[in-house]
Amino acid sequence: MASERFRVATYNTRDFLDDHRLAARVVRAVDPDVLCLQEVPRRLFAPWRLRRFAAACGMRWSGRQTGSGGTTVLTAERVELLEASHQRLPVRWPDRTRGWARARIRLAGGHELTAVSLHLSLRPPERVRHVEAVLAALDGVEPLLVAGDLNEEDDGPAFRLVDVPGRLGVAGPHAPTYPARAPRRRLDVLFASPRLRVLPPREVLLPDSVWAAASDHRPAWVDLEID
Repeated sequence: MASERFRVATYNTRDFLDDHRLAARVVRAVDPDVLCLQEVPRRLFAPWRLRRFAAACGMRWSGRQTGSGGTTVLTAERVELLEASHQRLPVRWPDRTRGWARARIRLAGGHELTAVSLHLSLRPPERVRHVEAVLAALDGVEPLLVAGDLNEEDDGPAFRLVDVPGRLGVAGPHAPTYPARAPRRRLDVLFASPRLRVLPPREVLLPDSVWAAASDHRPAWVDLEID
């Protein structure tokens, strides 16, 4: 099977409280094969709103979100979704729920991989426990892409637990993602297993006003190649 290039993005959409139409415009400009989402609607009319957002992005949603903690994965029309699951991560009441979503996909060229959308707690000890639980559940899964809002940067203990040579390594981005209006912190990160080679990223040009109005985070994305 020939090598294949593809793009994975991650985006915290803040429950669509900002301009979700501009958020969809951002996604269309990035044009990912796989989109890992955090802070998607979870309550009233959530499935309907997610389907509408996926359609506006030119993507598909699995329709399965129970227990997701606000995470899910969208796939492009050119990608086949083979399996999807969502799990919640425990947090202290009354904090916002956290979770992770897992999707096994087949790319247009036939290669299969697992993509995970992850949203960690605001509390450092919980972030560590969350990462330990997710990595244990993913033990032996390859090729693997883990992406999401870690709520900490690369000097944090949870970040270092994910970034392990030979298992998962930081694939991108190299720029900060939060806050969207004037990014100063890289909270949104993608990690790739060794079978996924990181390629030079293609720049996406949009006005700063669009990034800022679409969500409080900017999306992050990486271009990858798989044999």
